Amino acid sequence: MNAYNYIKEGITQGKFAPGMRLTEEYLAKELDLSRTPIREAIKELKSEGLIIPQKRGIRVREFTKEDIRQIYDLRTLLEGYAASQAALHRTEEDLEVLRAANNVYEDNILNYEEDNFDQIIEIVEANQRFHEGFISASKNEHIKFHISKVVVVPIIFRSFYWYNHEKLKRSLDYHNIILTAIENQDPERARIAAHEHIYQGRDQVLSQMEKFSESEEENE
Repeated sequence: MNAYNYIKEGITQGKFAPGMRLTEEYLAKELDLSRTPIREAIKELKSEGLIIPQKRGIRVREFTKEDIRQIYDLRTLLEGYAASQAALHRTEEDLEVLRAANNVYEDNILNYEEDNFDQIIEIVEANQRFHEGFISASKNEHIKFHISKVVVVPIIFRSFYWYNHEKLKRSLDYHNIILTAIENQDPERARIAAHEHIYQGRDQVLSQMEKFSESEEENE
């Protein structure tokens, strides 16, 4: 695994927690690499907003409630528009990609075992392929570029980690509505379903942040 993927996966899956400080020395030793590829990886992750440079080393970015609201507000505007455009411009090949991703998504959700970390990873990856599928089907490279700047993978990963079976099934329902709308070339239905699907993720993250805040206050 290269340096970029190793660090990003560590952030995404919680090995490197929000606020954690990392150094080039530590990462180079972990990966048995020189500092040059570590620096290149850090540069890329900084541009994605996942880390914050320090005087010595880097710090994994922490997200406030306002950050969450702003990120998801942008996502829902951009991805809602992408879904509507996908309904107008999709090809049969695009539909095959969406169906394949959604089938994997559905299989994992219907057979979900609570707290199965490997299964959560598969669900997150299938979800990501589905979203990337309709973004690609929009045939608008500008949308793809801007969405890539606001889709913060660690937040999405944690939102799925906090889902129970009922909420996962609800997420699957939204996928099915989006897919059907794109198949039927119904842009408004696709846009509305994408909006609601993304806001579902936002509400889940904010709800968990509230619980953590209350728990910390009780322990003080």
